[in-house]
Amino acid sequence: MKTIKGPAVFLAQFAGNEAPFNSLDGMCHWAADLGYKGIQIPTWEASLIDIEKAAESQTYCDELKGKVQSYGLEITELSTHLQGQLVAVHPAYDTLFDGFAPEHVRGNPKARTEWAIDFVKKCGTASGRLGLKSHASFSGALLWQTVYPWPQRPAGLVDLGFKELANRWLPILNHFDEHGVDVCYELHPGEDLHDGITFERFLEATNNHKRANILYDPSHFVLQQLDYLTFIDYYHERIKSFHVKDAEFNPSGKQGVYGGYADWKDRAGRFRSLGDGQVDFKGVFTKLTKYNCDVWAVMEWECCIKSSEQGAREGAPFIQKHIIEAATRSFDDFAGGDIDENYLKSVLGI
Repeated sequence: MKTIKGPAVFLAQFAGNEAPFNSLDGMCHWAADLGYKGIQIPTWEASLIDIEKAAESQTYCDELKGKVQSYGLEITELSTHLQGQLVAVHPAYDTLFDGFAPEHVRGNPKARTEWAIDFVKKCGTASGRLGLKSHASFSGALLWQTVYPWPQRPAGLVDLGFKELANRWLPILNHFDEHGVDVCYELHPGEDLHDGITFERFLEATNNHKRANILYDPSHFVLQQLDYLTFIDYYHERIKSFHVKDAEFNPSGKQGVYGGYADWKDRAGRFRSLGDGQVDFKGVFTKLTKYNCDVWAVMEWECCIKSSEQGAREGAPFIQKHIIEAATRSFDDFAGGDIDENYLKSVLGI
């Protein structure tokens, strides 16, 4: 078994325009001071990484990696959650998702998709240059607006949707394969890959592509009321990235999973800071360790109650407390010994 690496922190929710959150040096110093050992870098934050340079220059990547390591940190993964979302956007969401795209492709869905595919590929090249093995992303969605269908979905729509999604991602997956990097999809409501069944559909459509893997985040499963521990039993071989994020689900006589369009703080299902929600992290870390999942434990902070400052301070010790030092021998090894076939036969009476 492997000991999970960590604690690490996803920088996306903390990056900003003021120091120390407006530069890689500042964020590295901040994260290290809080006890984190790794950082997951959002690629849309130009103050943290220049993907064009990273895709073209090994020197730039070596210097970037060296800078991070000078603070006693490692880069866990690069993230293209926003750009990956743009690989597949249904027209119903064009206006909203244009905000994630550069200005020159806004209002042009075809150009936006082509740009997103090219950008994510460049992140695969950059990940390879940085010596990373995993990459975090979203799948995008062509079918989400039909998830609770009315009017009813026409026959064949879902199969065609996953075929098209696979067609858009296969060139990316093949590119990542050339660089030895896994694409880890965060299974998330709003994405076509949001649970085990949809992930299986995507695997089938990609001919079980070995680079199509999972970013495991139990918080999204709490909000879906999915058994997030048994999920690990089913899919542990594909779990190559891990967000440590808490959540709670408290349905009432007025609202349930869908939340009634309420603000986050008023929803039945809402994200919480680590330890304030309902996720059984002892169970999660136990199963990931048992199944030898070689992952970083990366805190993703999203809480509508507690401040980000407090959440960040509490995150590193919370994760450290849950990391299990994997056993290197069995507790009852003292009772063992060399194999003696004659002795074994005598025990069996044969």
